[in-house]
Amino acid sequence: MRYIYVLLLSLVFITASCGQGTSKADQTDGKTTYYLIRHAEKDRSDSSNRNPDLKAEGRERAQRWAQRFDDVDFDVIYSTDYNRTQQTATPTAKSKGLTVQSYDPSKLYDEAFQKATEGKTVLIVGHSNTTPQFANAIMGKNHFPAIDDSDNGNLFIVTITKDGKKLPQHEQMD
Repeated sequence: MRYIYVLLLSLVFITASCGQGTSKADQTDGKTTYYLIRHAEKDRSDSSNRNPDLKAEGRERAQRWAQRFDDVDFDVIYSTDYNRTQQTATPTAKSKGLTVQSYDPSKLYDEAFQKATEGKTVLIVGHSNTTPQFANAIMGKNHFPAIDDSDNGNLFIVTITKDGKKLPQHEQMD
């Protein structure tokens, strides 16, 4: 009887310690999901301004993106350093209690970025000339078409399963 008691007590301690030291990524199913959007509508009133803010319509779209992502549990949100991308990312970041992290669009999906985002759910806010390219870099092939400079409503989603399979999705927001 004493032997059974010691055995049961040992099993309780072993079971209780199994969950210790696991990260959020370890607790998921091992997949990585990237959500990629282009910044919302920018103010084009001054063609010499290389870093414009969002116009009212863009601020509204940024809020709609935050609403679209209500049910997404982001681990990290990335944006380029431009006002328009930061302003597009900010409503979602605030709603998630996250800080927007900057990324260099010239280093699309490099090894360091892959390692930093592995097993996470990530939002990336970019530009018309980088967002589809970034999604295609993740895919490892040209899956998503280029987007027009006037199109601010594309959402590209790429999920990488634990076994490395890449699953693309595309949504359009009016």
